[in-house]
Amino acid sequence: MFKSKFWALLPLFTFIVLYLATSLVLNDFYKMPVIVAFLVAALVGFGLYPRISFHQKTEEFSKGAGDPGIMLMILIFILAGAFAGLTKSIGAVDSTINFGLAYLSPRFLIAGLFLTACFISLSLGTSVGTVVALSPIAVGMSESIPGSLAVSLGAVVGGAMFGDNLSMISDTTIAATRTQGVEMLDKFKVNFWIALPAALITFAIYSFASPFQTSVPGEHAYSFLLIVPYVFVLAAALLGLHVIWVLISGIVLSLAIGLWQGNADIWNLVQSINSGMASMFELSVLCLIIGGVVGLICYYGGIDYILTHVSRKVKGVRSGELGIAALTALVNATLANNTITILIVGPLAKSIADKNGIDLRRSASILDTISCFVQGLLPYGAQILAALAIANQKITPLQLMSNLYYPYLLGASTLVFILFHRKVRAVS
Repeated sequence: MFKSKFWALLPLFTFIVLYLATSLVLNDFYKMPVIVAFLVAALVGFGLYPRISFHQKTEEFSKGAGDPGIMLMILIFILAGAFAGLTKSIGAVDSTINFGLAYLSPRFLIAGLFLTACFISLSLGTSVGTVVALSPIAVGMSESIPGSLAVSLGAVVGGAMFGDNLSMISDTTIAATRTQGVEMLDKFKVNFWIALPAALITFAIYSFASPFQTSVPGEHAYSFLLIVPYVFVLAAALLGLHVIWVLISGIVLSLAIGLWQGNADIWNLVQSINSGMASMFELSVLCLIIGGVVGLICYYGGIDYILTHVSRKVKGVRSGELGIAALTALVNATLANNTITILIVGPLAKSIADKNGIDLRRSASILDTISCFVQGLLPYGAQILAALAIANQKITPLQLMSNLYYPYLLGASTLVFILFHRKVRAVS
């Protein structure tokens, strides 16, 4: 381990500059694959400090990539992908969506859509998946209710970010808890009191400020049995069952329900499990490369350099939490990806927390809420881009963002949480 050095951070700067510059030049934040940008950053890391043997560098890279926390995170990602793929194949996603829409009150049309998005994202653990699933319904509503597209899409995107932040199987929750070394249920108990006020205020705004008083058109057939896997996963996680067993049990339950319903034969269900796991492979490889790069940066003294300079302005719990929030917001605005942001900032946030006596449940919650706050507002973020694409660009990003209440309120709620520091409480 070297003394703290600025140049040790060059791999990270290489990634940020390469990714950001390419995205700005091409006007497309998804043109440059993140994994390729990080691979270049890794090569830069290997090229630093020529006097160090290449063998030693590969050792440090491998230690970082093979960190037990990263290995467990990858296993959770793969199981979450298997659960998502299987539940989609048996029709649980469609049934869950239809269940929420079947009970929408005409008076609370937009608020109900927001609530449905909250429930679905909390169950599925993915904001983009929720946006893709519900945006066509928002577009269909606008055809029957002129002028409702922007506000209905805003409700969908806002609700999607609610579950992305709180869900036990969300990749951001997994990343935040693993990097901080806390249990998901403990993080949920703290995070709940940040997200709940923002969600309630958002629901009230959509309920009483919406001029639309029409029910959602169409038939909404659903099966209670197909919703059971999501209810089970949520309940089991809240009861404190380890996430590995939660996901394995959810997969077995979904498989049994799929066979019972006769929605597909056993081999089609097995293929859906494989497809779901495969969808997480790129993220898993990315975790390995990020872990390796961070390992090199740490060995070169880069983490100590940041800590030394950040610590000069961090004096206690409140300023430390503000520092974590600021770092998270800055990196997320640059990368437009909240999961990767948490993977990058997480180790540094834990160091700041440990050094300043910050409760790790709080640092995990701040990482997640701030990343979701920023991600939900980025006009070049996947959530807004997906919503606009499904709407065939009939509205502008600014029109959509002006109706996005939840991310703004989540950011404000997190700031209040930090500034008015108090002992964390549990959900009763």
